Amino acid sequence: MTRPLPLQGITVVDLGQIYNGPYCSFLLAMAGARVIKIETPGGEHLRKRSVVAGAALPFAMLNSNKSFATLNLKTERGRDLLRKMVGRADILVENFAPGVMDRLGVGYESLSRINPRLVYGAGSGYGRSGPKKDFPAMDLTVQAMAGIMHVTGFPDRPPVKAGPAIGDFMGGVHLYGGIVTALYEAQKTGQGRLVEVSMQEAVYASLASNLGLHFSMGNDVPPRTGNRHGGMAEAPYNVYPTRDGYIAIICVGEVHWKSLCTAMQREDLVADPRFANLKLRVAHMDEIDALVSGFTAQYTKEDLFALLMKHRVACAPVRSLDEVINDEHMHERRALQWVDHPLYGRVCLPNSPMRYDASEPLHLKPSGELGRDNEAVYCEWLGLSSADYAQLVAEEVI
Repeated sequence: MTRPLPLQGITVVDLGQIYNGPYCSFLLAMAGARVIKIETPGGEHLRKRSVVAGAALPFAMLNSNKSFATLNLKTERGRDLLRKMVGRADILVENFAPGVMDRLGVGYESLSRINPRLVYGAGSGYGRSGPKKDFPAMDLTVQAMAGIMHVTGFPDRPPVKAGPAIGDFMGGVHLYGGIVTALYEAQKTGQGRLVEVSMQEAVYASLASNLGLHFSMGNDVPPRTGNRHGGMAEAPYNVYPTRDGYIAIICVGEVHWKSLCTAMQREDLVADPRFANLKLRVAHMDEIDALVSGFTAQYTKEDLFALLMKHRVACAPVRSLDEVINDEHMHERRALQWVDHPLYGRVCLPNSPMRYDASEPLHLKPSGELGRDNEAVYCEWLGLSSADYAQLVAEEVI
């Protein structure tokens, strides 16, 4: 017996832009909520990237299964329409700079008077309070400010950003969690609340290994450890060469180490006093890496992966984006889906990583044209007449 998805019947007004807010609202949509994406009449920033080849795909990835409406919040009629929507909605999501919505007269305090049950989710770079709240907050700047760049890369080279936009997406995931937590409270008590998530605060916990090293060594800590463990507390732990690429190998504890030695046909290393325990292996990390590299370089990455899996050594080949996009495992689980997108052609889009027992994952419905669902939102859902709708278009409110 199948069950409805958990957020079926919940309505979200989505003012999110770029990655942070839209990923949060995408997760809400894929959990069954009705998400109405509100854009300025010119379209949100991410949609505008379509002028650069390939740059439009993120918009498609983050905006499946949403309705699309336009609204000019710089007009009083536009703000009135937002207030009417909030009166019928359960959740509002936004990731404008702190204070923008308040200056427009549609911040949480104002909207909560219209709908006391409203859960208002606000994502930002550094939060709505504190001395850094007005600092410019893009994923790059947050990675720099949060210490992510300081610990990423190799010790003899300049810092680099993490390849993925981890600040934006970790912020979006935490915002989703905060919103759903507050929604649970609102369902019990009838009282909504403001939920805010700072991207900087959302990524801090991911520095756990690096912070452990910092507190144990102070200023003697190497700022960057390359592909080695961020806390320099595991060995082997690195990316090693193969005949056709690289493979990542990690040994946690004695069982993994012994299994790797068996796979290498070097059981003698188990009794080697240099490598008798984890502390000693970490102290002889360079020798460990040289030994493992000499072994891995003899194989292709797939043959080596099969061998190490046979011996239950924690490892994975370093795969290209094309290999990941075509991962049969992810497609079988419907985590990825090929879609014929009306704007961007045939693309591979992600589903939600969250699965709900007894509920099938939603089939992805592609994001649409700017304002595609204006009539459905304003006339069918909000109840405006055809004449009112025509006037809003004429006045460029929508």
